[in-house]
Amino acid sequence: MTAPAAANFLSQGTAVCAVLLGTRISAMLLVAPAVSVRVVPRRVRIALAVLLTGLMLPSLATGAEGAAITLPGMATEAAVGLLLGGGAAVLIVAAEVAGDAMSIHSGLSGAALLDPLQGTSTLVLTPLIRIAALTLLLSLNLHAVMLAALRQSLEAVPLGTPGHLVGSVDAALRSASVLFALGIQFAAPVIASALLATLTLALLTRAAPQLNAFAIAFPIQTGAGLVATGAALTAMSYMLRQWQGPYRDLVGRILFQVTAP
Repeated sequence: MTAPAAANFLSQGTAVCAVLLGTRISAMLLVAPAVSVRVVPRRVRIALAVLLTGLMLPSLATGAEGAAITLPGMATEAAVGLLLGGGAAVLIVAAEVAGDAMSIHSGLSGAALLDPLQGTSTLVLTPLIRIAALTLLLSLNLHAVMLAALRQSLEAVPLGTPGHLVGSVDAALRSASVLFALGIQFAAPVIASALLATLTLALLTRAAPQLNAFAIAFPIQTGAGLVATGAALTAMSYMLRQWQGPYRDLVGRILFQVTAP
């Protein structure tokens, strides 16, 4: 009685599948939230990629017979992985854009600190907003949804299949164009409060010219901005709770573009 092909880990077909699957998973982990940050060691990312490849390989070896390692096929695997991870990373980048906007409109644009996740200097509210968004997404099973999307991609784009990368990249860019719009929506309460505080100070200065607007503008703007930041975090959490539907739609559109003739 012969063993099934999925159990023969020493066969050439299984090795080819492992290389192709590992390329797709490694590319996804390269840009995926919570894994691609600088504080996560490379050894941890490599170990996670090897672990996921080993767990998913037995169910794919029999379905990927005839797959070969070619340059177009490897490019497709890397592109699909990057698009899977980048689709979720768009939400984190939108939160960073919101954090920058909140810092600027709260009068804290001159304050900077070291971002513990990226290892770079950034505006003071940006790390707070990023960590809040990442924590919320992880609590909403970000990892499970991304793994499900990875499995869906393996069914839509089999291993080693040369895809149409131009169409997929165009679809990804069009879908990612909402990034800055999302960031402004997240920061809308802070922007509105800053505008209201500025208009109020302008009216006070007009009514009382002897009033030193510069002496009171900063504490009022900062206080109103910090209060509005709390409201912005609540609004952002409500919007991020519904992230799974748009993410699945994005992945579906990209995979359709990859396999479209």
